[in-house]
Amino acid sequence: MKIILTQDVVNLGEEGDVRVVKNGYARNYLLPTGAAVIYNKTNAAIFASRAAAIEKRKEAKRAEAASLKEKLDALTLTLKVTAGESGKLFGSVTSQMVQDELKKAGFEIERKKIEVATHSIKMTGTYSVLIHLYENESSHVKLIVASEAELKAKEKAEAEAKAAAEAEAKAAEEAAAEAEAVTETETEVEAEAAVETAEEEN
Repeated sequence: MKIILTQDVVNLGEEGDVRVVKNGYARNYLLPTGAAVIYNKTNAAIFASRAAAIEKRKEAKRAEAASLKEKLDALTLTLKVTAGESGKLFGSVTSQMVQDELKKAGFEIERKKIEVATHSIKMTGTYSVLIHLYENESSHVKLIVASEAELKAKEKAEAEAKAAAEAEAKAAEEAAAEAEAVTETETEVEAEAAVETAEEEN
């Protein structure tokens, strides 16, 4: 069936594109959801008159995708999972899990745009997740898959390091205060001695 897309459809096309799809796909999904209309002279003429407005929207989407790509490329997500001692996962990493982490980081990305090679993520480690943005624009987000035990150990080590640094800073502060107090005492003693010497001379 020949249709005209009324909105962007992942892996099919963008608003205003004319496509030939299977009848079932058109009747069961594209037409009922309003994602497309049947191609005919009337609909073709309507979309031709909207061509400038559609292109303007596409330009805005391209600019938005470029900006989003820059932010996502610099992003690192950490996914907490249940894993065995060897690092083997109990289960698999899904696009839903990545979508949830992206949302926590402030990015609203449709799940169908997130490509996770679940068959290749079987162990804890660092991976790359492909995110389709707009047209041929896509981003690779760094994904650290870590076990809950690893993260707890890391958090504990960080807390201990922070406590040690704070204790060291406090000790240095106390030592500085003590040195200052000694200096003040020495100054007072010297001043008193000077006064006594002056009185004796008189």
